[in-house]
Amino acid sequence: MTEALHFQPLTTIAERIRRRELSPVDVAAAALDRIAVLDARVRAYKLVLAERAMDQARRAEAEIARGIWRGPLHGVPVAVKDLCYTDYAPTACGTRMLEGWVPDHSATVVERLEMAGAVMLGKLRMTEGAYTSHHPEEPAPLNPWSTEHWVGSSSSGSGVAPAAGLCYGAIGTDTGGSIRFPSANCGLTGIKPTWGRVSRHGVFPLAASLDHVGPMCRSAADAAAMLGAIAGPDPRDPTSLPAAVPDYMAEIGRNIRGLRLGIDRRYLEESTEAEVTQAVLAAEAVLRSLGARVVEVDFPDVDALVKGWIPLCAIETAAAHREHYPARAAQYGPDLARLIEQGRAATSAEIAAAFHERIAFAGRLATLFESVDVLLMPTLPFPIPSLAKLSEFGQDDRVLNRLIRSTAPFNLSGSPTVTLPCGIDGGGLPLSLQLVGPHLSEATLCRAAHAYQQATDWHTRRPAGLA
Repeated sequence: MTEALHFQPLTTIAERIRRRELSPVDVAAAALDRIAVLDARVRAYKLVLAERAMDQARRAEAEIARGIWRGPLHGVPVAVKDLCYTDYAPTACGTRMLEGWVPDHSATVVERLEMAGAVMLGKLRMTEGAYTSHHPEEPAPLNPWSTEHWVGSSSSGSGVAPAAGLCYGAIGTDTGGSIRFPSANCGLTGIKPTWGRVSRHGVFPLAASLDHVGPMCRSAADAAAMLGAIAGPDPRDPTSLPAAVPDYMAEIGRNIRGLRLGIDRRYLEESTEAEVTQAVLAAEAVLRSLGARVVEVDFPDVDALVKGWIPLCAIETAAAHREHYPARAAQYGPDLARLIEQGRAATSAEIAAAFHERIAFAGRLATLFESVDVLLMPTLPFPIPSLAKLSEFGQDDRVLNRLIRSTAPFNLSGSPTVTLPCGIDGGGLPLSLQLVGPHLSEATLCRAAHAYQQATDWHTRRPAGLA
């Protein structure tokens, strides 16, 4: 392999471990050494679990030597966002109030990763309570492509770690764009599955009916491998879907001839800046050349829907924090406290209007998916903004509404998405797109994303200076 070990695909590392060309112990030790050298520069990890990781790596090596193969994560180092409960390590959720708290059980997603043989490197930094900004007393992760530009929220550490070669895949969560924004800004491929496809048991909520749990990796194939390990029904989460989990890795090898690809050019041109529009249209041309059949669609109007995201998120956040807020309000940062206060002050009329917009949009979207298999959408409306430009992010709802215009609708509908790189902007930073599908269409989305990545090399670009 010509690519450095830390940037090789998860699926490649897994296969080399399976063939015993690589030792899981050596791979884990190399990952921990790299974290020790580089994480001070990018601040991805809240907590590194070196001793546990090495124990798991030794166990994986012994199992593989005996002919026991748990699948494509066996012996592969990964990490999780620090709102995934771990009964062996603290879970702070980006807050000060939970600093040092060790839950009495682990999240289902953590248990499933470890049952699949993954090596757990540690817990990744995140915004406070998974909302827009980091707690003032917590260091924020830095974008490895440019420390002067936004890394994305709230799964910020989950975006930085794979992009910097500090793990082979990470778990993030997404309530309005928080798998997609860090994936877009760090040049990753992220899957926001159908709501309920991945259990939320043991995952601290921002807004339970909007929260999605999913993988963030360096390619669609890697993300598909992780999704296959964590997806499926869970009796401890009554909202998890009972549907069987397909073999995502088998599906991605199929071509996309005849795939109906929906695009709304008016929406794209009106809602995004020119560099983004051009990159998405170039991706359309690639997908068309691979056999996709492009269908012109009218995407439903989302202005009222997006305005309703904040009050709906706010009331659920207030409910999630009622044990701690307002009793411990002094320990909260300003943006999360403001959101909770909005939830506590929301009127029934305001919530009813937002709820009705939500169910109406879900119906319109379901109708649209009768004519297409996949929607091609932008992720961000503009190239990655500088930190200075986004200084008002947590304070101005108009800024937030514009930012989440192409992401939050699919939290409100529970639809699955795949975010992937599709270009480089004039400043040398990644551009991205979303593929969106009907419920439980993750296999189709991964197939389309993988086909695109087989024909392009945007997902292979790496931040400079991190060799």
